[in-house]
Amino acid sequence: QVQLVESGGGTVQPGGSLTLSCAASGSIFRINTMGWYREAPGKSRELAAAITSGGGIDYGDSVKGRFTISRGDAENTVYLQMTELRPEDTAVYYCNADLRATMTSPLSEYWGQGTQVTVSS
Repeated sequence: QVQLVESGGGTVQPGGSLTLSCAASGSIFRINTMGWYREAPGKSRELAAAITSGGGIDYGDSVKGRFTISRGDAENTVYLQMTELRPEDTAVYYCNADLRATMTSPLSEYWGQGTQVTVSS
């Protein structure tokens, strides 16, 4: 059983910063990609940022230049450093991982339960 546990959400003023953390635990053979998606009220879930095991990084257009994704020393952790936050960044942020639970398992996708980020004055 795999779990993704997020932390670091909260309320911040426009222009402020927050860092989200996600740790994967459980039966994990290899993680291919970890990332962050966000879902604002009335909108569909969208990519914020993702990072592969090889270090390849992808950002959503609306966060480029403001958000930075990184993996921790333990390969099962991922961070999202968010700066210059705007009210439109308000959303529930979900940690995502594509991984194999065992050497012979298929690649499967897992989600955390989400953490709220609110940008408001």
